[in-house]
This record gives sequence, C-alpha cells and structure tokens, in this order.
Amino acid sequence: MKYYIIAGEASGDLHGANLMKELYKLDEQADIRFWGGDLMQNVGGTLVSHFKERAFMGFFEVLKNLSKVLGFMKFCKSDIAQFKPDVLVFIDNSGFNLRIAKWAKLQGFKTNYYISPQVWASRAGRVKDIKRDVDKMFVILPFEKAFYKKYDYEVSFVGHPLIDAIADRQQVGIQKFREEHNLGIKPIIALLPGSRKQEITKMLSVMLSLVDDFSEYQFVIAGAPSQDFSFYQQIIGSKEVCFINNKTYDLLSVSYAALVASGTATLETALFKVPQVVCYKGGSISYQIAKRIITLKFISLVNLIMDKEVVIELIQNNFTKQKLVVELRKILDPKNREKLFLEYFELEQILGGKGASEKVAKAIYENIKK
Repeated sequence: MKYYIIAGEASGDLHGANLMKELYKLDEQADIRFWGGDLMQNVGGTLVSHFKERAFMGFFEVLKNLSKVLGFMKFCKSDIAQFKPDVLVFIDNSGFNLRIAKWAKLQGFKTNYYISPQVWASRAGRVKDIKRDVDKMFVILPFEKAFYKKYDYEVSFVGHPLIDAIADRQQVGIQKFREEHNLGIKPIIALLPGSRKQEITKMLSVMLSLVDDFSEYQFVIAGAPSQDFSFYQQIIGSKEVCFINNKTYDLLSVSYAALVASGTATLETALFKVPQVVCYKGGSISYQIAKRIITLKFISLVNLIMDKEVVIELIQNNFTKQKLVVELRKILDPKNREKLFLEYFELEQILGGKGASEKVAKAIYENIKK
C-alpha cells in the first residue's frame, strides 16, 4: 500500500514516526512518502519536505510568508498527484492540511486525519469543511469526541500517543545524564521555550532573567531539533545555563521544575510529573487576532483536559520576570507540589492507556484493504 503523511512541526514528527512504525509492522510492503522531520526519516520512507522549512507561527508571520506557503501547497498537490497514494494521512497542522484535504477529496483520494485541528478552540465553523473533506478523524483528547458529536460527525478517540512515546523511550539514569552533560548536583529547572524561532526569541530571554534569582538551581535549556545552538547563543549571552539539544524527554525525566511554552510540551511535562509554569507570548498583532477568535478558558492542554486550572498560565502581558519569579517559587514549594502530583496522575488516567499509534495504524490499514 502507498501512504502519504503530512506533519508540520516537532510534535507531529514524533507522532508521525510512531504511526509509521506501526504501519510497517502491519504492511511489510508499505511505501510511505511524507512531510515531517528527523524522527520520521529515521523510521524509513521518503522525506519530501522537512517541517523546519515551514515553521511559520501566528497570523502575521504566515501572512508575511504567504508566497512561500502557497508555493509549498502547490508543490504538495503536485507531489501527491504523481505519487497516487492509497490514503492521505494528515497530522495536526490545520492551516496547511485542511487546504490540502479539500483538494485531495475532490481528486478522489482517501483522507484520514490523526490529531484533530483545534476547532474546539476557535472557528468551529471549520467542522463543516472537515465533515466534507475528511473520511475518518482520529482524536487524541477525550473531550473532542463529544465536541464533534454536537455537529453529527462521528470520530474515533484513540487515546493520547504521548503515553506511548514516554512509556517506550529508553530510560536514562539521573547520575549518568548529569555526568554526560556536566550538570553538577543542583536541582534542575528545565526551560522549554518552544521550537519555532519566533516563540523562542520572545520567551527564552524572560525565562533566563530568573537565573540569578535562583542560583541554588541549575537551569537547562531544552534545545529544539530544528534550531542550531548558534541561534540560542545569541539569546543566552553570558548567562550561567546549560544547553541540551534534542533530548527533552531525558531532561524532563531528571527535572525538579520547568518553565514551558504553551503547546504539546505542557502535556509532556505533566506526564513526566514535573511541576511547571506555562508561558506564552506571541507577536502583538497575532495575539490580538487570536484573542478575538479563541473562546477557551485556558491555553494549556493540561488545564483544558482537566477543565480547571491545574498549572498556572502566564500569557502575553502577564508573562513578565516579576510574575514568573512568584509562580516559580510556588511550584518549588513542597506544600504545593503534592497536590499538583495528584492532579497529574488524574490527568494520565483521563487520557487513557497505551496504544494510540497502533489503533490508528490498524484502522487506516484495514480501511484501505476494504
């Protein structure tokens, strides 16, 4: 069978890689062509475009690069038409994928979507387009199935693939990890400023402003695989911090607390049971637009899934050094940590057990065979 998979960022690359592993188990003759990253490339198949070439964040940033985005779309359609896959699998990345899905459906291709666009957060009217253009939707958040049911669209809840990704990772010893990266004995505060240049630029400098106030801790930056150290070095300057690239899970497994950019990383941090402060700061124009169309009470996946404030969110103008110091001190306080750990354990139960990637792969494969 021929599979064409489109993922658009680091988290999509992770979930795409795990899905590909399961597809290869089921279909030894699988021919997979994909848009993704290093993790998917390491599994096999043919990489068409790396996500770091398309890492545009926010409304204004996309607008500035509109000609590039349109060029990628045109090329993608041409490549799909030439490859003639048995099925297209879209992973998150709604701005790009929903447009390709519309075209693909008109061309008669089978369209599957894994990890739903966040239509429950904004522009719910897109559900109409999804019903028209997507043959099968696989969702990973428990509240998404009920959301789509309101629009008479039946979707499959498969559990969250991060459960698998974290459970199946190779374990790292704390002592060995510290020695390899020369981390000393201080408790570690992980800094996860995101994966795109725009968000790293806006958030890392504020995170680093805390280093001198918490000298009894070791601050460690989780470098994104899509960015070179030279880019981070411009922001780090002379700050006494460590930098570890492309080993976020290893870092979280040994961390005492974390400052985390809003996104998938907030959920990953929670599943590693690390107390965190969620941070977000976007471009002023993009933020003003988003504020007017997003209808959610929270921005972090942890709070959205639990439907209450489990982790503190410092958003836009509230993301300052002064407020970050206050909130970090709170999650370092042993009195507050026990309650947070209990909330994290409840979160994990709600997300379901292992097997998301396997369930999706089986459903896709069986559907093609029919």
